[in-house]
Amino acid sequence: MDKEIKLIEMTLEGVRIELPTQKPILLLKEIKGNRYLPIWVGAFEASAIALELSKIKTPRPMTHDLIVNILKDLHITINAIEVCDIKDNTFYAYLDLLSSSNDHIKVDSRPSDAIAIAVRQNCKIFSAEHVLMQAGIEIQTIEDEVKNFKDFLDHVEPEDFAK
Repeated sequence: MDKEIKLIEMTLEGVRIELPTQKPILLLKEIKGNRYLPIWVGAFEASAIALELSKIKTPRPMTHDLIVNILKDLHITINAIEVCDIKDNTFYAYLDLLSSSNDHIKVDSRPSDAIAIAVRQNCKIFSAEHVLMQAGIEIQTIEDEVKNFKDFLDHVEPEDFAK
């Protein structure tokens, strides 16, 4: 029997280009915290996500639109997507689908494709806790940085600058 995986709800912060490699990256952020999950993706998937986030409609359905249309016509709901694992620096994800008879169906997916589908359906995005622990980064908020800087200024001594 599989052990229960703790899922953390995430939000898509956006698609960026990582410098200096010029590779597209998705940035997920946990909703109730300050951990981020960067996921490197292909240019096609990054473009598909960016187009949808920008509300730009293409004249014909793209692949992710097609998948959404097929599921909709089959009366299958996309409940959520889950970034469920990372192995050898490769992320794994599932589409968590709900059939018309309320059966949960998990479909293996690349995170980039799952997220491209999620933004089209406005469904929840989750990451397994162990994935976030292994590949996530913690970024302080601007407020935390300002507080730390003020704390530094309150306690700094001239001797701290001596060489």
